[in-house]
Amino acid sequence: MAASEDKTDEAKQESTNPAEPVDDLVSTHHSITVAGAELAYTATTGRIVLREEVHEDGRFQGYKPKAEVFVTAYVADGGGPDRPVTFAFNGGPGSSSVWLHVGLLGPRRVISGDAGALAPPPYGLADNAETLLAHSDLVFIDPVSTGYSRAVEGGKPGEFHGYQGDIESIGEVIRLWTTRNGRWMSPKYLAGESYGTLRAAALAEFLQSRHGLYPNGLVLISSVLDMGTIRFTEGNDLPYTLFLPTYAAIAHYHGKHGDRPLREVLDEAEKFAAEDYPWALARGARLSAEEREDIVRRIAELSGLTEEYVDRVNLRIEHIRFFTELLRDRRLTVGRMDGRFTGWEPDAAVERFTDDPSISHIRGAYAAAINHYVREELDYRNDLPYEVLSSRVHPWSFKEFEGAAVSVVDKLGAAMQANPHLRVHVASGYTDGATPYFAAEHVLARLPIPEQLRENIEVRYYPAGHMMYVHEESRVQQSADLAAFVTRRP
Repeated sequence: MAASEDKTDEAKQESTNPAEPVDDLVSTHHSITVAGAELAYTATTGRIVLREEVHEDGRFQGYKPKAEVFVTAYVADGGGPDRPVTFAFNGGPGSSSVWLHVGLLGPRRVISGDAGALAPPPYGLADNAETLLAHSDLVFIDPVSTGYSRAVEGGKPGEFHGYQGDIESIGEVIRLWTTRNGRWMSPKYLAGESYGTLRAAALAEFLQSRHGLYPNGLVLISSVLDMGTIRFTEGNDLPYTLFLPTYAAIAHYHGKHGDRPLREVLDEAEKFAAEDYPWALARGARLSAEEREDIVRRIAELSGLTEEYVDRVNLRIEHIRFFTELLRDRRLTVGRMDGRFTGWEPDAAVERFTDDPSISHIRGAYAAAINHYVREELDYRNDLPYEVLSSRVHPWSFKEFEGAAVSVVDKLGAAMQANPHLRVHVASGYTDGATPYFAAEHVLARLPIPEQLRENIEVRYYPAGHMMYVHEESRVQQSADLAAFVTRRP
């Protein structure tokens, strides 16, 4: 009787334990015409199980599963181990890699339309003749709780929802893929967008110091490496000055600068933002009435706002307030991610917009594209919702930076010093109101690296916003710029 009861208890225990997760990768074969030639490639998509070595009381307890991370890899047929490979991800935190995947880099791209000329549902997909796959294999990674990536059953997603957990998990995906596919001798690039640029810079240092995996280059699209440059917090006047050239660019797009060339407007805004504006903010009440009047006038002229408004906000224009105020006389708001987009508020007197039109106007196209593409063209089946932008990752933990601004400037500097061949490509959009281009310039100028390593950094600019590739002219030029970057050799 006792033996029978023991067996029953064991059976009950087995029935309640979750099944051991396994990779569910699926491979399909495709081809695309690039520059008049056929490019055949294999796509492999699905979830990779991440495991960790568990030690308790000084004893090794095994290699335990922690998460299932969704990846989509494209490898050109016939390529060798010396072919470059680019690992790509977006930011958020909370964003999947869908934007770079079907917006810019991948072999298929979404037809979303652009500001003022949006495509209607159900949108569409087309071959991307400018795909980076022509020059580099591609691996797109969705961080835990985005896309189809999840913690394992019974696991704690919160362990991945923070700076360090995120770096370690993405780093492990890169190490695993590189090892399993025999690509340690391949040139390797990390491509991130927005928070993904902070992740990429930290990953370079992490991969080098933890695994001895040295990247050849970083692609930083809509870069933010120091959160102190974009966070409007009490006592921090830096963002007010660094955002001003972006305000000027957005105002120019909407006709606030007449027929003046954009470059002329930006030159004036940058000079003022670097010199007289920070001086005036630092002077505070010590400004004379005449000096303050002059500063108010110049801020108003550059930003496209009224002198009365600039005076009322004490010379300090917070970004969401700017997007809400600029076109108030037209009962319109402008986008944060891309100031070329406009929206409408039912309450035209609201101080802060309730919706970012540069996200809401294109999100549907990207969601439709990835959900259709993964299932119908890449043959991957999963009934979980594909989380394009997930709020589940919040609050995101920055406990490693308690009492200090979140910055990886030191990490990037350390990675470049340890690996003097590490090159950095920075892409900025003039109408990007989330990660302004002048803030990126400010950070790059302060990288703690020897002068000779500054030659490893290149910066490119585009007349669009955060996802500058939604603008067709910018997408084509950016694709060419990235192709040149990954094919350049020392």
